[in-house]
Amino acid sequence: MSSGIGANIRRERDRLGWSQARLAREVCRAAGVVGEPVGRQEVSRWETGKRTPREWLPFLAAALAVPVEVLTTPQTAAEPPLPTLADFLPTEDPLAPLSVRTGGRVGIGQVTDMQQRVHGLRLADDVLAGGDLMRPALRELRKAVRIFREHSYTETTGRQLLVQIGELAQIAGWIASDAGQHAEAERIYRLGLSAATQAEDRTLAGNLAGSLAYQLSNTGRELEGLDLARAALDGAGPDAPAKARALYFDRVAWAATKAGGTENAQHAMRALGEASDALNAGSGEDEPAYLYWVDAGELQVMESRVYTELRRPLRAVPLLREVLGKYDATHTRELALYLSWLAVAYADANEPEEAAAVAERVLSLSADVASERTAERVRVVLARLAEYADVPEVRAVLDAAA
Repeated sequence: MSSGIGANIRRERDRLGWSQARLAREVCRAAGVVGEPVGRQEVSRWETGKRTPREWLPFLAAALAVPVEVLTTPQTAAEPPLPTLADFLPTEDPLAPLSVRTGGRVGIGQVTDMQQRVHGLRLADDVLAGGDLMRPALRELRKAVRIFREHSYTETTGRQLLVQIGELAQIAGWIASDAGQHAEAERIYRLGLSAATQAEDRTLAGNLAGSLAYQLSNTGRELEGLDLARAALDGAGPDAPAKARALYFDRVAWAATKAGGTENAQHAMRALGEASDALNAGSGEDEPAYLYWVDAGELQVMESRVYTELRRPLRAVPLLREVLGKYDATHTRELALYLSWLAVAYADANEPEEAAAVAERVLSLSADVASERTAERVRVVLARLAEYADVPEVRAVLDAAA
């Protein structure tokens, strides 16, 4: 009986647009039980086939408003279903509140204070590297999780706590990834995805998933990154804020580019166009604060990076020069990163002297930046320049780096 039940449950849940946590609550309500003996993890086990609902099956059908037979009858799929965000949640719930909560009561004022500290970390990340921010970011995240698990609060405050944990996890994961702590970053991102999903904040869940997809695409897990980037876009839905959809399309474009192949390259180009369309369609209202940095300039940066990766320097160079000409020089890490793509694009255009001049700036800017992303880009630039080692300007840069 269990072979197709999981897929059927997932299909019907997706039809209603419910999260796994929402379905768990509805099952308990249909069963008329007090508390929540069924949680998100149990629904996840049902959907993945690790457990069979058995006695919960009638209540599942009632919650989903379908006959039991709809859940028990195997469905013949034309092709395997694409992954959804639920497939990337932690197996167990790292946010499960303690049965006995020893902390005091938390009010909305404390959540507001937490929100301000989270935004402070984001602003700090604009000018500081991951190696400088790892400790304070992790300290804030651990504190937020401890408050959620050990204290009491109203349902509304609890949801806001989950949202702040999700936002904290996104910036803490980004910081950890920038510092080269990729396993830690993935764990943090998945924790945040759990928090955002439980809070039923689809936009935040998409941001977390897209951030993790970006890391996977850059660390040798390109196909996983593409699956997750697509799931982030689909999970957020067509009604997500304009900046959010633009960002998710950008993540898809990058993941498709890194995955390689002609079909993925075409997919990347389409996604870039859809990102621009999404941003232009927005009114600027109801945009989450954490998307303050998403604008036309950032989309141009991603477009130029995609062109560079696809070895199309005639398109990449003008875009990068335009963006870098007005970029804030106080954002040293980003400036070094974007210049690194310009250096590679010049090399691809058979302009080694120009590439060497830009590479020299990259080396100078990145010298005191505690960022593994920047260090990796320096290695990429030097490897590309090595093909022109007989050019005097290039030779001087290579010797200085050595």
